[in-house]
Amino acid sequence: MPEQIFAYILHKNGKVEDTALELTNAAKAISPESRVVAVVAGSGGELQAVCDEVAKTYPEVWKIDHDALVYINAEVLRDLLVRILPKGSIVLLSHEHFGMDLSPGLSVKLDAAYLPDATAFEGLEGGVLRAVREEYSGMVSTHITCDISEGAVITIRPGAFQPDESQSAGGTVVDKTGEAVEGGIPGENRRYLEVVEAEIGDVDITKSDVLVSVGRGIEDEDNLEIVFDLAKALGADVSCSRPIVDAKWLEKARQVGTSGQTVKPKVYLACGISGSFQHMGGIKGAPFIIAINKNAKAPIFQVADVGVVADILDLLPDLADTIGDIK
Repeated sequence: MPEQIFAYILHKNGKVEDTALELTNAAKAISPESRVVAVVAGSGGELQAVCDEVAKTYPEVWKIDHDALVYINAEVLRDLLVRILPKGSIVLLSHEHFGMDLSPGLSVKLDAAYLPDATAFEGLEGGVLRAVREEYSGMVSTHITCDISEGAVITIRPGAFQPDESQSAGGTVVDKTGEAVEGGIPGENRRYLEVVEAEIGDVDITKSDVLVSVGRGIEDEDNLEIVFDLAKALGADVSCSRPIVDAKWLEKARQVGTSGQTVKPKVYLACGISGSFQHMGGIKGAPFIIAINKNAKAPIFQVADVGVVADILDLLPDLADTIGDIK
């Protein structure tokens, strides 16, 4: 069993991403006895606040604090991480845009195995890890083996593991900046220009407590009326998956996913949505997920708290009427 497993922690505007709490349980699923060490990079007082927050969940937090990391560039960060990570390290990252940018090159520089988008682990024996990945937009689960005896960089599907909300670690923060930047900051071939915020539109779904989200199962633009009727009955807002935006049936501001908005509702009702990882990557905060889909094998059912196999064109009008009668 590895002595320790490292988890790279994402943060933005001084707030720790929800995936930080999921990586601890992912590490325990690989090796329950291993010590889990968080690695956080950034700059200034904001970074220290993030480290202090992360230390509530992780027993040890490694900090890299440098002005060059005000806006973190994966190209630069890779070399800094290689300087501080021990040989044979197992490193976990969230499988989202930054993790996907950072991890392949990091595995090359560490001369370690690369395992992307893991959704579950089934055991570690003799340095060989048994893991589960999803293929064909989640329609097929593949069971694979990966030799991690010489180290590994593993990205974890957001939402695949329950978050560790105990906040009882009382961890220590260790400043690794000197070791990381010794020899200077690596040259970068790309530079940060600006952040372009997604348009808000008429409704800010990022603030919604209840979302009725619609996918390609709605079949026709005229059928969207039944979705809005249900949302009105529930006191919810309407969101959607990418195909609805691509068809120009709803505005981009209502799209949930890695290429759309990131939402944190309390309840998420997915109507005719298959549940690709690109869509589920935009859902944070472990909401109560209700899925309605006529395809019983749709990936959305693997993460839903309640699943209903039905045609939304038949069920949604009846559901809206029933809720209206109850009110």
